[in-house]
Amino acid sequence: MSDLFESAAAAVKSLSERPSNDQLLQLYALYKQGTSGDVSGSKPGFFDLAGRAKFEAWEKIKGMSQDDAKAKYVELVRSLGGKV
Repeated sequence: MSDLFESAAAAVKSLSERPSNDQLLQLYALYKQGTSGDVSGSKPGFFDLAGRAKFEAWEKIKGMSQDDAKAKYVELVRSLGGKV
């Protein structure tokens, strides 16, 4: 799974179309969950909108196993047209 996950992480950088903001947040959250596990640290401040959105997206999938997150990441990259 790790090789496939790494291939997906590389493929996401060369997608033909830029993913939507929601898709980008989902990619970020699944990547972080797959590599780091559950969200940690404190939530960014109110004025750090991007940081706060990323934190909240990652927080939503708290408890998902790292293997499941990696599998869902690969699936999402494929659905976006990534060559994995």
